[in-house]
Amino acid sequence: MTNENKLEHCSFCSNHKDKVLKLIVSEDVAICSDCITLCTQLLEDENVIDPEVKKEEITHDPSSINEYLDQHVIGQSSAKTVLSVAIANHYKRITHPPKNLEIHKGNVLIIGPTGSGKTLLAKTVAKYLDVPFVVADATSLTEAGYVGDDVESMISMLVNAAGGDTKLAERGIVFVDEIDKIARKSEGTSITRDVSGEGVQQALLKLVEGTICRIPSQGGRKHPNGEMLEVNTKNILFIAGGAFVGLKNIISSREHGTSIGFGAEIKDHKKEGDMSTATPDDLTKYGMIPEFIGRFTTTVSIGELSKIELKRVLTEVKNNYIEQYKYLLSIDGIELTFDDAALDQMVDNCLKLKTGARGLHTEIERVLMPHMYNTKQYKENKVKLINISQEQVLIPKSIL
Repeated sequence: MTNENKLEHCSFCSNHKDKVLKLIVSEDVAICSDCITLCTQLLEDENVIDPEVKKEEITHDPSSINEYLDQHVIGQSSAKTVLSVAIANHYKRITHPPKNLEIHKGNVLIIGPTGSGKTLLAKTVAKYLDVPFVVADATSLTEAGYVGDDVESMISMLVNAAGGDTKLAERGIVFVDEIDKIARKSEGTSITRDVSGEGVQQALLKLVEGTICRIPSQGGRKHPNGEMLEVNTKNILFIAGGAFVGLKNIISSREHGTSIGFGAEIKDHKKEGDMSTATPDDLTKYGMIPEFIGRFTTTVSIGELSKIELKRVLTEVKNNYIEQYKYLLSIDGIELTFDDAALDQMVDNCLKLKTGARGLHTEIERVLMPHMYNTKQYKENKVKLINISQEQVLIPKSIL
């Protein structure tokens, strides 16, 4: 076959130029329009796969998760490390499932005082991973058949957060707040049903571990003739959080023992236990059933925020309260500034409230209320600057 005859045929599929729409010819090779279309499709498919793989590798890297948490949550460095690793392992498990190996889900239990950042940690992780996220209050949950929300209502909330997409919801995160409030009322058995305590823990077991959950497609309560959606909770990550008030005393009793009798060694009963040393047995004595604790393989303990950390929450963290209120007043053409002594006083007041970072919002609202109420008068009198001093924090009042 001569070179001229060769160039009348596609070098890849050997089709003659008369059988194809177009034949592109060079000195030694030729390619037809059909082969070009096929190659283009192959390249497009490859480009769809590669970025997704890279995205997953970046998204599920513990150090990247930790860096993102550092921008939004002050302090709690050890807790953020543990949580980052737990989250990364969970999403590696569901994005790269092994063929001949079953990796069990590792749900997370966060123990810490109110206002220390339990909900914020979970919410920030969900935002970073771009997955549906809901906060459920454990105090509103009851056993199925009793007045209140049954445990499956949390899955309904998650599906709603996913815009009705059950597949997306099955990769989401559920944060169960106030989990310590469903502790059983006593270690002994009771003749009356504990429908909002141990009963809820029992009801949560299968849901947390992984089961097919049937929920109403239109939301609301189940109806015998209503259409139902099936949601597999196997890959839904459950993060439970609670203050566990009184747990320190249980830890202290275990670590230091009790002193009874004339010959007993006198102990320092004022010394509280460290939450970070809490064991499953301590949590069982608190009122959580062993099977429930066993479903939460990673326990994270977070402590109260110090004065320095609270001040950083107020001024440095992303979307901090100072920035928020500066923006609100700037809409009325007013610049807001704070003396350093004023910031210290606000943090001191917050520490007295014992509500952690949550109390900062209450405090800044209290201090700025007279000014926000009088913005119209400020504009009429051409007031362009409000400086909050320590005196203004102690006795908030209008500057007019």
